[in-house]
Amino acid sequence: MHLRFLGSNSEQGTCPAVYETDRDTIAVQGKIVTDPTALGEAVNLAPDEVLVEIPKDLVPFFPRG
Repeated sequence: MHLRFLGSNSEQGTCPAVYETDRDTIAVQGKIVTDPTALGEAVNLAPDEVLVEIPKDLVPFFPRG
């Protein structure tokens, strides 16, 4: 997989960030959600998946269409 950086709201250029992949998917960099209540509310979270929390102001970096 290769990533193309789309944007970040961090002045240091670190977490959180949004990327586009060469597999026609989006990857996000953020804080791993560890709260048991939140994880219990996740729908069909597979053993090889994690929830990542990002601020809403990163949404404009997501590509449209």
